[in-house]
This record gives sequence, C-alpha cells and structure tokens, in this order.
Amino acid sequence: MLRPKGAASKKASIPPDINSTRGVQSWKEAAAWLRARGIEDIECITPDLAGVPRGKMMPTSKFTSNTSLALPSALYRHTISGEYPEESGQFRYDSRDSDIKLMPDLSTLSVVPWETDPTAQVICDIITTDGDDVPYTPRNVLKNVLKLYEAKGWKPVVAPEIEFYLVAVNEDPDYPLHPPKGRSGRSILGGQGYSIAGINEFDELIDDIYHFSEKQGLEIDTLIHEEGPAQLEINLRHGNPIELADQVFLFKRTIREAALKHGIYATFMAKPMQAQPGSAMHIHQSVIDLETGKNIFSNPDGSASKEFFSFIGGMQKYVPSALVMMAPYVNSYRRLTPDMSAPVNNAWGYDNRTTAFRVPVSDAAARRVENRLPGSDCNPYLALAASLACGYLGIIRGIEPTAASEGTANEGSVDLPRGLLEAVSLMEAEPALAEVLSQEFIGLYAGVKRGEFETFMQVISPWEREFLLLNV
Repeated sequence: MLRPKGAASKKASIPPDINSTRGVQSWKEAAAWLRARGIEDIECITPDLAGVPRGKMMPTSKFTSNTSLALPSALYRHTISGEYPEESGQFRYDSRDSDIKLMPDLSTLSVVPWETDPTAQVICDIITTDGDDVPYTPRNVLKNVLKLYEAKGWKPVVAPEIEFYLVAVNEDPDYPLHPPKGRSGRSILGGQGYSIAGINEFDELIDDIYHFSEKQGLEIDTLIHEEGPAQLEINLRHGNPIELADQVFLFKRTIREAALKHGIYATFMAKPMQAQPGSAMHIHQSVIDLETGKNIFSNPDGSASKEFFSFIGGMQKYVPSALVMMAPYVNSYRRLTPDMSAPVNNAWGYDNRTTAFRVPVSDAAARRVENRLPGSDCNPYLALAASLACGYLGIIRGIEPTAASEGTANEGSVDLPRGLLEAVSLMEAEPALAEVLSQEFIGLYAGVKRGEFETFMQVISPWEREFLLLNV
C-alpha cells in the first residue's frame, strides 16, 4: 500500500470529522472518509512545471490497495504546448525516461464537486522508486526552501491574491478575447474596480465558486471586481506556504470548472486582452520565529527589525534574476510594461502600489512585505519558492535595501527583464539561486522555458501581418 513517509509510525489522535473535507492523516482514516462519501473514483494529481494538474485517475478500491502510481520523468521536461525541447545549457533528458512515483499527501484529500459521479482528489508529491524526493518538482522546490527557514528556526507565512478574467468562449485562437455577457445581457466594461454591480453580473457563477470551494475545504477571504472588464480577484487567508500553494493550485481548477458550467471561460493569463490591465498573483509575506511565535519583521518595541529590511534587500537584489519563476511565459512580459497598472521596477515603499515590493499598513504583529510582481499565470509553488528564497538570501547575507520610494516608482526606465529569454539568462547567471533552488532545477526549468520561446517564435502574429505584409 502507498504510504506517506512516516505514516506507519504516526496515527492521528483524533479522527477527522466525517463531514469534513480535509484533515485526513492515515490510510485507515482515508478509507473511512472515502466510504462515508461513497467515493467511486480518485484523481491523484500533481503540478507540472507550468502548474497544470497531471496524474492518474482510478477506482477507490485500487487507490487503497497495494498500487504503485508511476509517471515518466519526461513529464517535467515538456513545454506548456507539449513539445520536448532540444538539450541546451544544463538541460538534459533522462535517457531511460525512468519512472517517478506519485506519493499522495492524504491531508489534501477532498471531493471534486463538479463531477457527476462521487469523485475525490488528492495532491501528490513526487519521489523516486527508491523513495527519495525528486528535487526539481514544484512542490518539492518549495518544500526545500521552507527547510532553509526551518533550519534557522523560522516559519514563513504567506497570503496570495489571485486575479483572473472571465471571457466569452473563444474557439479560434486567432481571434481576440472579449468579456462575456452578464445577467444584464450586456458585456461588462472596464473601470469597475471594487464594483459590487460588476460582481452581481455573475452572481450565479460566483455562488458556484463559493460552493465548489466550500466542498473542497478551500477558504476564500474576500472577492472583488478588479479594474479590467469581468476581471475578478480572490484573496486567500494567510498561512503555511505549501497549504496556500495547494489552495491556489486547486482554486485555478475550481474557477475554470465553475466558469465552464456557465458557458464561459476563466483565464489566468497574465495579459489576456490588449489595452486592459493584466492579472497578478500578489504575495503577502512575513516570517515567524518558531520558538516565540513572534513576527521576526518587528522588534519587541514594535519597530521594524533588521531582518525586515534585509528581507526587502534580498527581494530587490535577487527577484530580477528569479523573475522567470514569477513571469514564466512570453505573455507574462506584456503585463510587466509601463502604464499597465503593474510594477516595472524593483523598488519598495510603504503603502505604495507603484512599487514592486509594498509594505501595507499594519500593526507590528502583521508587518509584512507584498510582492506585486508575480503574474496569475505563474506556478504558485515556484513563485512562492522564488519569492521566499530571495527574501531568505537577503536575511542570511544582511543585504541593505534602497531607501523607500515615496512617489510614483513606475515612471522612467524599466528595471526588470523585458522578455523571457533575458529572464532565463539572469536566472542561470545568479549562483545564489542555484544554492537555494538547486542547480538541477534551474537547468531543467531554463531548458523548458527556452523550448517554449522557440515554439512561440514559430507563430506569426497579427501585428506582423498588419504592419509587415504590405510595407516591407
């Protein structure tokens, strides 16, 4: 029988509530949980490098028996479009395409509420056939960063904010996207930031999002309408980075399924519509001392600590080199352009939304840093890993930040990579990132991103047909 590491010697002292959707710890509890709900099938899923759910589906009886769930290692070496890139730099293939194994994290077991037959899902870690963690897989990359904090007696706390667009069904990729019609029968316009009427246009869809989320044990803090037409934002409660990355992973799937039920699309593209704001995944971050439970960003007298400033300094120094993990596609850099409501700098400031790193107004216990650079198209595990790794390097190396920006920081030059290949090169050239993320991961990730750029270059865009066809 498949068992999480240590499961044979650990037993939950209190069985999970039979009506709960989360919290299962042992295989005995899992079997009881599945029987109580009459679950027929289970989806064993894990994020690939893009954050796309991959895995296997099976009957419940097979899941709880002595079944080995294997996947080919090539799963982590293909692009978002399914191609396998040429070997380059440190990117290499496993010549045997050997098996790697899905190891269910039973604490993530939950129902799949949009399925007609009783179905459950469980998020899996990836291990070798010898039982070792595979270091380049997204969940393990984040776990390894968290181990660095734990070794120092710290625990990061994060709270993601996820923006996305609702768009009308688009069957031909050559045609631009446009907003769907709401309950009024009209397409919603832009400039509806925090509009309750904008949310009400999609009441039934939003009800389904809440319903699906509740069934999975996913907790939404707030939901708002953003500036773009039919652009929404969901804020999640702060917590453990692995648990929050899991929630974002599941939320994306949930929102897409809820939208499809209503005959529209939900998209997490960073820049889905020309001349409209892009979609971000802002990350609020703080760090707790494991022994005292106190926020290390604040001194006992309530003032900002040296660790707080060094965390910001690390973000400023290293995030530009790690940006490709927060802006992973060609489309991502269309969002990170001037005059598009996104930061194009590595500045920081107090309650300043024009900076990449904003310090929100808060009391000393809640002092935190908001990273406003990641796009909603990012893999949440990798974006969190990169952001926390950069802050960690800042604290460990005592890096001093610049002075806080008090005015508009988005004017003038762009301080970040302008495109995917530049961002990949910066990541490969920064040895500190290899120390905290592993050279194996960086080599693999860089190779896949180069492959994606090559597939993009095979496509002729409308701009080229418009301005080059008859003019050159």
